[in-house]
Amino acid sequence: MTDTTDPNRLRRWRLILGGDAADGTGAALGKRDLAVDACLAALYDPPANKAGRRQGGLGASAPSVARWLGDIRSFFPASVVRVMQQDAMDRLDLKRMLLEPEMLATVEPDVHMVADLLALSGAMPAKTKETARLVVRKCVEQIERKLAEPMRSAVAGALNRSVRNRRPRHREIDWPRTIRANLKHYQPQYKTIVPETRIGFGRKRSALRDIILCVDQSGSMATSVVYSGIFGAVLASLPAVRTSVVVFDTAVVDLTEKLDDPVEVLFGTQLGGGTDINRALTYVQGLVRQPEQTIVVLISDLIEGGVRDNLLKRAASLVGSGVNLVTLLALSDDGAPMYDHENAAALAALGSPAFACTPDLFPDLIAAAIGRRDVAAWAAGHGITAAGGKATA
Repeated sequence: MTDTTDPNRLRRWRLILGGDAADGTGAALGKRDLAVDACLAALYDPPANKAGRRQGGLGASAPSVARWLGDIRSFFPASVVRVMQQDAMDRLDLKRMLLEPEMLATVEPDVHMVADLLALSGAMPAKTKETARLVVRKCVEQIERKLAEPMRSAVAGALNRSVRNRRPRHREIDWPRTIRANLKHYQPQYKTIVPETRIGFGRKRSALRDIILCVDQSGSMATSVVYSGIFGAVLASLPAVRTSVVVFDTAVVDLTEKLDDPVEVLFGTQLGGGTDINRALTYVQGLVRQPEQTIVVLISDLIEGGVRDNLLKRAASLVGSGVNLVTLLALSDDGAPMYDHENAAALAALGSPAFACTPDLFPDLIAAAIGRRDVAAWAAGHGITAAGGKATA
């Protein structure tokens, strides 16, 4: 039962229920709380139009939307702001407003906002696109700071038993192993180690593994596309692996040459459209040079628009050649994805485990694939159920 004697609790209930007489709290709000209440009402308790239908409370005015976005950033923490912005996308036609750079500059960027901007990029005028790039870059840099080092560490650890370059260039040095190998040369007076022996990865032209990310850019995969582009750029910065990123709908686009800048990778995608997975895997198969040293990560909901039998034959051909094919139904934090269960089970039966993966687990997944560990067992160990329930790596 709610404690009606706690003023703060009554205040919170009043903000939740709105200002109608039926809220029943009898709580009065101060000036700041009235402003908070107005922000919430504009989004969640809009007025009715003349026909009695409820409609957005911000109207069609970009300045009013911009003020609202600024207000919610001052009243709520960033995590709540991102939720409210996403709700505004659905309720208030905020996507149309994002075509105006003055308003766009006021949003709090997150992965969903980036996905929406990428989807709108084709309709943006040049001035707006410049602002959109700044917003996207801010979000990408935030995500990179969180995920780049775990990816680098995971790949380095998985390659520890690989052949090392004993005369590496500076950018090729494996610092953890180099430091351990030179502990006996520690100089107490200078508090440093003399790296008499330097240990590094093989140079990029003799990469130890090939990693190909094959990413479905249909509309349902939007956040997966964002994370895939960022991880692809991080992997491309590692000299020990050769990385390619291919995106597809009914056509295939190779974005590998753009991997030095994840923002360019993301703006090279075109969210929406149909899906031809077989065509994408056919292109990927043409990139494979050393099957036993190649990892292909297919990131797709497997809703095939082409011929299903051709898709399965192509996947069987890749697996049969020695390629380590892993199927991710989603690479995001969006919860359980929608996907084609029959295609997922068929791929699992071919030896390509199919499951969803969150971004924080993706580095460890890549490490497992590099080490040729049982990826389905890896998934089970992290509480992830592979589609079909009987997939093996």
